[in-house]
This record gives sequence, structure tokens and C-alpha cells, in this order.
Amino acid sequence: MTAPPSVFDRLTALADATRSRLVALLERHELTVSELCAILQLPQSTVSRHLKVLMDDGWVTSRAEATSRLYRIESRLDDGAAKLWLLVREELERTAVAAQDARRLESVLAQRRTRSRAFFSSAAGSWDAMRAELFGRSADQAFLGLLDDRWLVGDLGCGTGWLTAAVAPFVRRVIAVDSSPEMLEAATKRLELVTNVDVRAGELEKLPLEDQTLDLAVVALVLPYIAVPATALTEAYRALKPDGRILIIDMMPHQREEYRQQMGHLWLGFSREELDSWTRAAGFRRPRYRPLPVDPEAKGPALFVASAIRKS
Repeated sequence: MTAPPSVFDRLTALADATRSRLVALLERHELTVSELCAILQLPQSTVSRHLKVLMDDGWVTSRAEATSRLYRIESRLDDGAAKLWLLVREELERTAVAAQDARRLESVLAQRRTRSRAFFSSAAGSWDAMRAELFGRSADQAFLGLLDDRWLVGDLGCGTGWLTAAVAPFVRRVIAVDSSPEMLEAATKRLELVTNVDVRAGELEKLPLEDQTLDLAVVALVLPYIAVPATALTEAYRALKPDGRILIIDMMPHQREEYRQQMGHLWLGFSREELDSWTRAAGFRRPRYRPLPVDPEAKGPALFVASAIRKS
């Protein structure tokens, strides 16, 4: 069995300021090499060289997603490495360059969001037909067993309001939230005769909801458009009542790279491990993840349904 690197080996890797900056960024978000280059203002060869050192020393890990590779900090650092990183990070955060990195990181994440919004601005009129062609009726049916006529439900990322319209007859009230003006216009038109629905404009990362108001938060086929899905799940946790539930319906990991250009997707599906990690980090308990039966008429990737419960 190979012994873990000594503290002196760990120090060598972090002694370089660029490598420390990389670890700090990858602790906050999963990023590509090109995104890291934009943030650090360094050429790809330099960033790749430093990433190799960090990966060899166990600071950073990566995963493939279609034609891209995403990097992040190693989630299972040993105790010595974790303590060392806390010290280095504390010193790094005092520097002006760390503040500059943080601002450029926000700019990179904003560019991710822009790609998603561009798709929705042009697709509102055809989104229902596209959704049905890709996924059939599986997504419509996944949530029915959770409904309660006393619940206040949040349809987070409501799009054209198809799910809100399906849920509203079975619950006390639905608050439908979306950031796209075009989608909200379509949702408002669809829901104009439904009396127990409130349509609101807002980002999933900053919901227009008070703390602990929802009994159920539904996030259906929207996480691929969120730059940082974990932030949206944390915000949903804030809006849920104690013991409230979140229900996520989305695509399992796939290789449809064309979705990035066609629909502005930032993520090519989500694995059980990702959803489990994000929901637990947000504070949820009892996360579950189940693949849905494949609709033979659907042309898109297989779907899953995931759920978790807000702590009391």
C-alpha cells in the first residue's frame, strides 16, 4: 500500500502561488482549463502544467464530460493536507490577487448563465413541443405520489408553466418562478384561469421567496441551465419548511454534446453521486435517486427523479 505524501511534499505543491490560486478556485467551483485560463490570465500550457502537479500530489481531481474535462479539489483530502490547506487559504485570501480571481470567477459563471438565457429567449414558443419530443410523459408523472392538498409548492424554473398547471389542482397553492421573461409570459398565459398560482420572476440562485415557506420544491429539467446547481439547491433548502421536500427531475449523465449549442446546457446530466453530494452539502437528509422508466417515444436522454428532506 502506497503511503500518503508527507507534509513536506504537500508544501512543495502549494508553495507556488499559481497552484495555490488554482486550488482556491477549484474548491469553490468545478471548472475547465479554458475557464481557469480566463480567470488566472495565464496561457493554457501553464495552467495545464500546474494542474498536472496538483493532480499528481492528490490536491485536484478531474472528470470527463463529453469533450470537456472539469477539475475540482479532491474531496477526500487526508487530515494533514486539509489542515495545511486551511493555513494556505487563509493567507491567500488576504491578497489582492485572490480578490481579482474571485471577480473573474464571477464573470466566468455569468458567461455560463448567458448561454442558457440566450436559448430560452428564443425557445419559449417551441419549448413545450421540444420537451415532449425529447422526454415524453415520464417527467409529468414522476411527482404525483408526493402531492398533498395542504401543500404550498414551488415550481422552481417553471418554464412555460406545464408542471405548474399539472400540480395546481392537487395542492393548496403553487408559486412558479423563472428568470426568463419570455418563459414567464408563456406561463402567465397558460395559467391565466388557474386561481391558486402565483407567477414570479427570479433566479433559482436567489429565489423571490421568504425563508421556510414551501412544503415542496420541484426542480424539473432546469439544473442543466444553472452555472452552479449546488447554489440553487441550497437556496431551495432555505425556502423549504422544516421536513419539507425537494423533488428533482432531470437527465442522467449523457454524451449529447450538441445540447450545449442547441439548448444552452451547461451540464450534460447528473449522476447519483453529484446529487447526493450537493443535497447533503445544502443540509438535506435522506437523499434518493432513481432512474425513471424510459419512454419508448422519447428521443432524449434517460431521466431520473431525486428527492431529499429538509432537516427539522
